[in-house]
Amino acid sequence: MADQTSDIKALTFDVFGTVVDWHGSVAREVRALAAEKGLRVNAVKFTKAWRAGYRPAMDRVRSGELPWTLIDVLHRMILDELLVKFKIADALTEDEKAHLNRVWHRLKPWPDSPRGLKRLKQKFIMATLSNGNTGLLVNMAKNGNLPWDCIFSSETFHHFKPDPEMYLGAADALDLKPEEVMMVASHKHDLRAAAKHGLKTAFIKRPHEYGRNNNPDLESEPEFTYNAESFLDLADQLGT
Repeated sequence: MADQTSDIKALTFDVFGTVVDWHGSVAREVRALAAEKGLRVNAVKFTKAWRAGYRPAMDRVRSGELPWTLIDVLHRMILDELLVKFKIADALTEDEKAHLNRVWHRLKPWPDSPRGLKRLKQKFIMATLSNGNTGLLVNMAKNGNLPWDCIFSSETFHHFKPDPEMYLGAADALDLKPEEVMMVASHKHDLRAAAKHGLKTAFIKRPHEYGRNNNPDLESEPEFTYNAESFLDLADQLGT
């Protein structure tokens, strides 16, 4: 464990994959919808393809190719392409497509998330710092019993991670110095970007993020302020 963490006042959290199980949640809904409609769809391949479109879509906004666009809208753009690719576009009504697109509002927390977050909240300000949009994150919190003090989203700052405006914007909004904020994520690139801008970092290991035992990068890194097996483990390490 690293030293000099007594000045941490707030924890900011990546959400997709770190707090909630996007892969399992989306695959379950795709599988259920396919069964209901009598469609032959590989739910796992569909889910992974949907998620794979996420970063390229955000990069189109970050590069200026697209104007500022909410993640809900980007998700729908990717979904519409996938429905054609998987040859099921004509099998779903517009209401069914819209409901499926909002599956990202209904993602289930990892088992340790609600209890671990409540423990951490006893000592720290708790905020999302997610590329999701605000309404999505609020609905997810209500559905999953996630006890945030505030919601910071890409919509808040009109930027996507790893833009510095996200990390520094969260610290500024909380009236804190960057070193008083710790970014918590299961993605090392997110943590490295946060550290570059002065935030502390906590790596959470999520072995099932991409499916059962399907996350290849779970090694602890000495560069991170903390490495933890779960939010409960992080709470133990932080004395909450």
